[in-house]
Amino acid sequence: MFIPVTPYRGRFAPTPSGPLHFGSLFAAVISYLDARAHGGQWLVRIEDIDPPREQPGAAAAILKTLEAHGLGWDETESYQSNNTERYLHNLNVLQQRQRLFWCRCSRKDLAGLAVYPGTCRDNLSPMPDSAIRLAVTSEQDCFDDLFQGTQHANIKQQYGDVVVRRRDKLFAYQLAVVCDDIADNISHIIRGIDLMDSTYWQRELYRGFEQSYPEYGHFAVIHSAGSDQKLSKQNLAAAVNDDRAQQNLMQVFQLLEIEAEPAPPLEMLSQATGQWQRSKLFKKCTLHLPTVTLE
Repeated sequence: MFIPVTPYRGRFAPTPSGPLHFGSLFAAVISYLDARAHGGQWLVRIEDIDPPREQPGAAAAILKTLEAHGLGWDETESYQSNNTERYLHNLNVLQQRQRLFWCRCSRKDLAGLAVYPGTCRDNLSPMPDSAIRLAVTSEQDCFDDLFQGTQHANIKQQYGDVVVRRRDKLFAYQLAVVCDDIADNISHIIRGIDLMDSTYWQRELYRGFEQSYPEYGHFAVIHSAGSDQKLSKQNLAAAVNDDRAQQNLMQVFQLLEIEAEPAPPLEMLSQATGQWQRSKLFKKCTLHLPTVTLE
């Protein structure tokens, strides 16, 4: 088995806006298998920094589903809601490096604009009733994705300055995820291709913090059978049935071209770890929910 020089530390980081659906279970299994196949650790982080989106009891339900499917994590699960001081400290670091500005643009002001136009870039000191944005200074960025190959973009032209703290004082996803991945020494970020665009902003934050990048791997998202709509909570995807863990894992393995015998979930995952190949997902952007006959 290949053991990297830098210890492999991966993570699964769900938002507790509802129970896991098949697409999020698929994501958990892939990140778990990639970590275990490379002799690494696998962490779980609950991304609970957006209370209006959270569903009571969802975090506990997510952990219960992971356990039901044999997806045991290393170290105690963490919660972003506990990391306020970390985020404030890192915002201060960015401010000292003159990478932040205070933006008073409304949604109406920015309607129809694909990229933030830099309107408030001169507001370098805190202002009331403002969002805080990271001033993007890089132009070309390029990285090798473990599943999608070489990726490149002009960040200034295609993405622009990103919000790192919202007007309502909630911390933005882009800031929180980078701060936590750095603090947790995450070496590999394995997640769905729907988050590919976020990678450019996150890499810009790594540069702002003067930290080395993790490796990224963005795999195909799951669509309903015969549909061009991805499985998501917003699209009312059904919750995973914890009582059908074997069947659920068999469906995931079918998409990954892994052959496993029905067994307790942890044993099935052990079988799958030995067969895990990133190449089975190379250059794939979408997959469709499979059927499986296991009873």
